[in-house]
Amino acid sequence: MAKGRSKAAYMISAVAEQYQIHPQTLRLYEREGLLAPSRSEGNTRLYTDSDLERLEVILKLTRELGVNLAGVEIILNMREKMEAMQQQVEQFVATLNQALATHVSNPPQDDKLSLIPVVRFTPLARHEDLKAVPEPKKRKSR
Repeated sequence: MAKGRSKAAYMISAVAEQYQIHPQTLRLYEREGLLAPSRSEGNTRLYTDSDLERLEVILKLTRELGVNLAGVEIILNMREKMEAMQQQVEQFVATLNQALATHVSNPPQDDKLSLIPVVRFTPLARHEDLKAVPEPKKRKSR
């Protein structure tokens, strides 16, 4: 597909030629809400690198996988939601890691503030001390 991109905006004719599609197809994708190119002062469609990436996904879905435009819309919406969810998960993990780091370096003195009940224990006996303790009497089975 497209190679060697810069931070430029491309006109509809250049994009159509680059991807070997008719300009009307790009206009159709825009009408269907699949693409949203920006406009120049003269109302010319200008496609950015992110528009071209989205176009590549659309073309792969339609050409290689045979997905219709309604299916493409659903897939693109799901991809956007998944990306948003991924960002939320990453933000949650970062916040959790920060909270854990703070908790480990400054443990709360009051266990009632913990989200999970804290059980503190001390070993009852060391292994060497257990040798001196007599074993319990066995019960007789009937």
